[in-house]
Amino acid sequence: MTINEIQDELIEDFAFYQDWMEKYEYIIQLGKEVPLIKEEYKRDDYIIKGCQSKVWLYPELRDGKVYFTADSDAIITKGLVSLMVKVLSGHTPKEIAQTELYFIDEIGLKEHLSPTRANGLLSMVKQMKLYAVALQMRN
Repeated sequence: MTINEIQDELIEDFAFYQDWMEKYEYIIQLGKEVPLIKEEYKRDDYIIKGCQSKVWLYPELRDGKVYFTADSDAIITKGLVSLMVKVLSGHTPKEIAQTELYFIDEIGLKEHLSPTRANGLLSMVKQMKLYAVALQMRN
């Protein structure tokens, strides 16, 4: 699936839920499904700056595609990073760097997050794109 197809699928998934309590529960459930980062990468080098909670994100380039693993010490934040991993993992660095992540606005995520969580989400996006650019330059 392309990044946009995944985004469209998430928009559909979120439309299924009537209120934001249900949507938060879905985000928390996604957090339980995130590919967990290895303990050895749970160090300051892989912490996303700008997040109030601790969020670790590790990129790995395999067969020309970037695969992310992540974890967080907060359940909602873990769900948010899981959303980003679901959308961007398994794509080329170029695709990740150039993609427009429209699903965040479409599902109303920014308006329903506290300002600190919204900033954290933007930091996640920025960091994932930076990792993609760095990995692309190494090749």
